[in-house]
Amino acid sequence: MHDIDGSIGLTFYCGELPADEAIIAAGHEPNGYFWEGMVQYLAPELAEQLELDSEAGMFAANGERALLEQLRALVDPYLDDGERVAVTIREAEASGFQFDD
Repeated sequence: MHDIDGSIGLTFYCGELPADEAIIAAGHEPNGYFWEGMVQYLAPELAEQLELDSEAGMFAANGERALLEQLRALVDPYLDDGERVAVTIREAEASGFQFDD
């Protein structure tokens, strides 16, 4: 998390995360857009309250600190756990959710 001139954001770089292999194996790109999709699937009500502004190489969200702390607590366990990500991808796709990566 970072605070630049009063604008609070949560960012992380994509492409070299432990979960990337599972994302690729599921047919997706391990980029910021994929992680936006994960947030939108896992916590749509939280995603609606944040400004998601990712790029190919980076996930980025801006908003209130308390909401960003919730987001960090939600996403952190997935970054290092490829199996958890793979299960979530399967569940999301089975429900009709489409990742925009």
